[in-house]
Amino acid sequence: MDIDTFRDYCLDKKGVTEHMPFGPETLVFKLMGKMFALVSLDAVPLRVNLKCDPHKSLELRTEFDGKIIPGYHMNKEHWNTLILDGQIPGELIFELTDHSYQLIVNSLTKKQKQEFDHL
Repeated sequence: MDIDTFRDYCLDKKGVTEHMPFGPETLVFKLMGKMFALVSLDAVPLRVNLKCDPHKSLELRTEFDGKIIPGYHMNKEHWNTLILDGQIPGELIFELTDHSYQLIVNSLTKKQKQEFDHL
């Protein structure tokens, strides 16, 4: 998967904004100010950090050994790094992106959820 496909997929989600708070080499996608995806633009192959349920993280890391690893520069329990070299099916990348996004939706405060519902 290339950066354009991943970026378009993220930006098509309700309320998502993109930022570069860590410099020009890291693209960050946020919902209501909370990160759900980070892309290392200078990494070859492309690397994406996504939030993930801790139990699911362990399963994925076992199944995709060396391709889904603990989140680089992130909380290793709640973030995974996906190495996008063609070994992880695109459908799974989208599914894990949706999962990360949904974790943020589920964590919104009542006020944020009201704002989100009106977007």
